[in-house]
Amino acid sequence: MTNSLVIKILLGLSVLIAIFFSSLKFFKEEKKTPIEKETIAEDINATTNIIKDVSYRSKDVKGNEYILNADEGQIDLTNNKIIFLTNVKANVIMVDGETISIQSNYGKYNINNYDTIFSKNVVIIYGDNKINGNYLDFSLNRNSLIISKNVVYSNEKNFLKADVVEINITTKDAKIFMYEKEKKVKIKSN
Repeated sequence: MTNSLVIKILLGLSVLIAIFFSSLKFFKEEKKTPIEKETIAEDINATTNIIKDVSYRSKDVKGNEYILNADEGQIDLTNNKIIFLTNVKANVIMVDGETISIQSNYGKYNINNYDTIFSKNVVIIYGDNKINGNYLDFSLNRNSLIISKNVVYSNEKNFLKADVVEINITTKDAKIFMYEKEKKVKIKSN
């Protein structure tokens, strides 16, 4: 074989190898495109997890019913058992028929144990009692409502201001106290 023929064969093989690797790279990129589109779609779905007109209903072992409604809910991306709520309204319907109504601007609901944190402009109404505050920790399991931050408790006979009001849901027994012992609960009776 002559040198020119060997050079032509080597050049031809080089061109074929170059075309082969270029086409391999091109086809790999083509295959990546749908995967990349799916990844973008997953990212969009993961960041837009808003639910409109949220409603939950549950009962405890005693038969008390808990109904929770909100204008909007957003699932926590780090813990899908937690839902952040907006414009929250809840009712606890006791076995004896009494209802405790709760409203707040925001809420944090745990779908496993039904515990709910209500925050900002919290209003609790039960019987002729009304309690306003900025933070409420509600738990069916603990059988309690603990409202704090600028608490005002009122009914036909009394008006009081305190740091914390803790209520046993079943017995309606209340503990009213201040965080600092030297400060006193302010009570005004009609």
